[in-house]
Amino acid sequence: MTLDVPSLRADTPGVANVVHFNNAGAALPPRPVLDAVTGHLAREAAIGGYEAAGEAAERLADVYDAVATLIGAGADEIAVAENATRAWDVAFYSVPLRAGDRVVTARAEYLSNYLAFLQMKERAGMGGRAADRVPHLSAAGRKYLRGPRGTGFLYVRRDTIACLEPPFIDLHAASWTDADTYVLRDDARRFESWERSVAGQLGRGVAARYALNVGIGAIETRVKGLAARLREELARRPGVRVHDRGVEQCGIVSFLRDGEAAGRTRDRLRAMGINVHAASLSRIDLPEGGVDALVRASLHYYNDESEVERLVRAV
Repeated sequence: MTLDVPSLRADTPGVANVVHFNNAGAALPPRPVLDAVTGHLAREAAIGGYEAAGEAAERLADVYDAVATLIGAGADEIAVAENATRAWDVAFYSVPLRAGDRVVTARAEYLSNYLAFLQMKERAGMGGRAADRVPHLSAAGRKYLRGPRGTGFLYVRRDTIACLEPPFIDLHAASWTDADTYVLRDDARRFESWERSVAGQLGRGVAARYALNVGIGAIETRVKGLAARLREELARRPGVRVHDRGVEQCGIVSFLRDGEAAGRTRDRLRAMGINVHAASLSRIDLPEGGVDALVRASLHYYNDESEVERLVRAV
């Protein structure tokens, strides 16, 4: 399946303002996501927040179905959260780790996750380098999904939910049965809290449906193809070093220009209307030369070849 890139770009208002290669940070949302968020905020202003949420009940329910369809899960295995880190935290801190338990992780583990490992090590006295019994279960809405910031979700396998008690609960996660007892929900929503951005949640659901309509396979092919082109072009330029590893490479291209710190390259490119990110690195997986950050250009399917060429010239 070949994507209609001009049409997808026309559906992305931000491409008129900037060359956006920071999609692994926060992608440009498509117009339907923008409309879903701003439209609901307008309804909150017009009739009240609780009332607007009640009016949107069916669309809110579809958020769980859309996300579940996206990842091949059941709607009862999905919990919404304000971001991927909090979704991951609420699952990790639910695991009953004890002194002597060991956690297996990667040298390039996400920084926030590794900090949680270190904190749990101090609390529980775990031996060795921290290990996660729970697979990576969370995702942010703002990244490649193209949803709004402040949204994320957690997937918890149905047969695992009952084994994990959330580190904190509220009137949404549990029922107060009498003065001294409560009962947790039996689905993944035991990991949610009652108060949240309804507009953001609706936007995330629309973003999931949008991705499904574009086609996950077609998205992957397009993103990997653009990234490979950028990687090859940068590698040909003297004084530019590409730092990507792995047999199968994704839509993120990491590089450095000789003699220029990652943050400086980011700022210089931003002044030229090109967004990239200066990504901090794991303290146990630093590249040679004492570098603690790399320039990260993350491409999406709405980027086009002319933007890739513009970035190469600017670097």
